[in-house]
Amino acid sequence: MTTMTLLAKLTPRHRALPRSVTDDPRWARIVARDKTADGQLWYSVSTTGVYCRPSCPSRTANPNNVTLHDTLENARATGFRPCKRCNPDGLSPEAENATLVAKACRIIEDSEEEPSLEALSEAVGRSPGYFHRIFKATTGLTPKDYAAADRSRKVREGLCAGHSVTEAIYDAGFNSSGRFYEKSTGMLGMTPSQFRAGGANEEIRFAIGQTSLGALLVASSKMGVASILLGDDPDELLRDLQDRFPKARLIGADRAYEALIARVVGFVENPGLGLDLPLDVRGTAFQRRVWRALQEIPVGARVSYSEIARRIGSPSSVRAVAGACAANTLAVAIPCHRVVRNDGALSGYAWGIERKRTLLDREAARTA
Repeated sequence: MTTMTLLAKLTPRHRALPRSVTDDPRWARIVARDKTADGQLWYSVSTTGVYCRPSCPSRTANPNNVTLHDTLENARATGFRPCKRCNPDGLSPEAENATLVAKACRIIEDSEEEPSLEALSEAVGRSPGYFHRIFKATTGLTPKDYAAADRSRKVREGLCAGHSVTEAIYDAGFNSSGRFYEKSTGMLGMTPSQFRAGGANEEIRFAIGQTSLGALLVASSKMGVASILLGDDPDELLRDLQDRFPKARLIGADRAYEALIARVVGFVENPGLGLDLPLDVRGTAFQRRVWRALQEIPVGARVSYSEIARRIGSPSSVRAVAGACAANTLAVAIPCHRVVRNDGALSGYAWGIERKRTLLDREAARTA
C-alpha cells in the first residue's frame, strides 16, 4: 500500500491537523476562550457559516474548518453571518454587562436614598436576579453593599469637608440618625465627632517586639488590634504607625499589653499556636470581604488570587483582590502571605518577599 493510499484511508481524526491553525498561538487563545483576545482577532467556521470572537461560549470548532482573522473586516469578508451567541460585531457580553453595571453605579451614587434592586434592574433593562449576579461579578459587591459603601464614602467626605454630623448623615442618604449611629463606629472606626476632628484624641496603644523575622509592632484601638507591622527598624515602624494615625494619642505598652504582643510573637515563631484576637479592621466593603476570605485560609495552605476572587463571588476582580491584600495592615492576623500566583510563585508582600517565604515554609513544616 502506498503512502498516498494510506493517507486517503485515514479519517480526519487521525490525520495531522493543518499547521496553519493548530500551530498558530492564536488558536490556543480561542480554545481557552480568552476574553482578553476579544477585539484582537476573530475566527470563522466554514461548516456553520458564522464568524466569532475568541471568547465565544459555543462548542470548540473543528480546527480543520476554522480560519483566523486579524480584523473584523476580514471576518465579514467571508460572507458568513455574525454568531448570535458572542455578537462579534458589537460589545462582548462582559463589556455590555460592565456598561450596565456602570450605569447602575451612577444611579446609586446620584440617588438621595438607596434605590431598590427592582428599581435598578428595571433601569438597566434586566431581570432582578440576572442584574444582581452581573453586578456582584463585576464589582465584587452586591448592589446593597455598594450602596452602603457609597453612603460611607459620602459621610467621610462630608465630615472631612467640615459639615456637621447631622448634615453629613442626611446628605449621605441616611433617613434617620438612629440607623447611622447603629453602624457609625464600624463604618468610621471611631465616633463621628472624632472622625470629623481627624481622629483627634483617639487612643492607640502599641508595643514593639523582636522576632526572627525582625521587628514587630502591634497597635490597638478600643475596638481591637488595628495594626501589626513587620520591618527591620523599630523606629521606622513607629513612624509608620504615626503616619497611619496622625492625630491619635499613641500610648506605649504597659505590662498587660506586652502580654498581647508576646502572643503575636509566639504565633510568628510557631504558627501552630493559632492567633485569635479582636481586630479593628478598617477598610472598604470589598476589602473587608477579601480579608474575611483570607482569614478562612488554614495554616499551611496556599491559595491563588483568582481563587480568592472566586470565593468572594467576584471571579473577574483578581486585580482588586491583589490590591486588597496589599492594603492589609494586619500582618499574620489577616494572612495575606498565604496568597500566591496561579502558578504557585510568590508575589509581592508589603513586609518583604523573604518574610513571606519564611512564613509559608514554617507553616508548611508545621502541617507536615
